[in-house]
Amino acid sequence: MSRKKSLPRPVWYKNTYFWIAGILLILSVIGLPFVGGDHAIRDPGQKRESGLYLLYFGAAVIMLVNGYLSHRQTVQQYEEETQNQGAQA
Repeated sequence: MSRKKSLPRPVWYKNTYFWIAGILLILSVIGLPFVGGDHAIRDPGQKRESGLYLLYFGAAVIMLVNGYLSHRQTVQQYEEETQNQGAQA
């Protein structure tokens, strides 16, 4: 009798979207005018723009939304899988 390995419960901190959102949020804080300014987060060779920290903050919000949606989908799939395994047992 072969027994299927149980699925590990999904946890939010294993979702890369949340990690990327956190890094982008840190970069946007560093880029605030009274902390480090745009020159602190500008890439080499990038043209000078004002409000660069706002772009990083917007990207952090987008990645956070992506992480939330991805995690919610993973939890839903986990619950469906565990219900199916319980019904088959």
